[in-house]
Amino acid sequence: MNEDLALNADENPSGSASNGMKVSIVTVCFNSADTIEDTIRSVREQRYESIEHIIVDGGSTDGTREIVSRYNGRIKKFISEPDRGIYDAMNKGLALATGEIVGFLNADDVYMSPSVIGDVAGAMHAKNVDGVYGDLVYVGRQNSSRVLRYWRAGEYRPRAFHRGWVPPHPTFFCRTSVYQELGGFDPAYRIAGDFELMLRFIERNEIGLRYVPKPLVRMRAGGRANRIRGIIQGNREIIHAFRSNGLTFSNRFFCTKLVRRIQQLMWKRSSNPIL
Repeated sequence: MNEDLALNADENPSGSASNGMKVSIVTVCFNSADTIEDTIRSVREQRYESIEHIIVDGGSTDGTREIVSRYNGRIKKFISEPDRGIYDAMNKGLALATGEIVGFLNADDVYMSPSVIGDVAGAMHAKNVDGVYGDLVYVGRQNSSRVLRYWRAGEYRPRAFHRGWVPPHPTFFCRTSVYQELGGFDPAYRIAGDFELMLRFIERNEIGLRYVPKPLVRMRAGGRANRIRGIIQGNREIIHAFRSNGLTFSNRFFCTKLVRRIQQLMWKRSSNPIL
C-alpha cells in the first residue's frame, strides 16, 4: 500500500509565514492506533507553514492505517508495507523527503508547542549550522501530563559523546544535504541506529550544530530500548558504533551516561519544563 496524499496548504491552521526552508517530518509507526492521531495533530498545529509530513507504517493491523487515512490531504506521503526494522523504515522516510531540513517524530511523540518547527528553522539560518537539537521531556504512557524525566541536552562540546553525552534523537533536525553526503541509518542496528547516526554526523564528521535550550518534544516513556534486554543490546550496539566509526570507546561512557540520567530525574523535580 503506497498512498501519495496531496498537502493542502489552506488546511494549515497556523497562519504563520514560512521563512523559505521546507521541513520534512518523518513519522515511523507500527500498530500505533492508540497514539498516532496525537502525533499527526501535533504536526498540524505547527505555526510554521512549509512542512511536509511523511508517515511510514510497517504494515499495521490495528487500525493505524484507517486513522491516518482520515487526514487525507494533510499528509504529504503515506506508505504501509513490511520493513526490516525501524531504521529501514526511517531510511524510507528519508528517501521520500523533499524538504531542506528533516526531523523524525515517532508515533509515541508530540511537539511541545506549535512554535517548535519555526524555532528549528530559525536556528538553521545561523551561519554554518547543519543540525539543530533541543531538550526532551519523558511523560507517562497513559497520562501524558505526568512528567517522568527531563532530558536537558546542553551545549555540545568536542568529544562529548565519549563522555556519555548524546542529544535526544526526536529533537534532532538535520539538513537533507548532510544525509545525502554522510548517509542515512544503518539498518543492521536494532536499538542504537539513531545514536550511531548522530555519532557519525556530530563527533566523527563535525557538522555545524546549534542547541535550542528548551524542550522541543514530549515523549511517552516505555519502548523496547528501555527494557533490560533492550538496554543490554543497545549498549553493545553503542560500543560497536564507536568502533565502526574509528572512535575510541571507554567504559567511562556508561558511567557518565548513568550520572546524566540521574540528573534528568533531579531536573524533573526541580524544574517545570512543561510550561
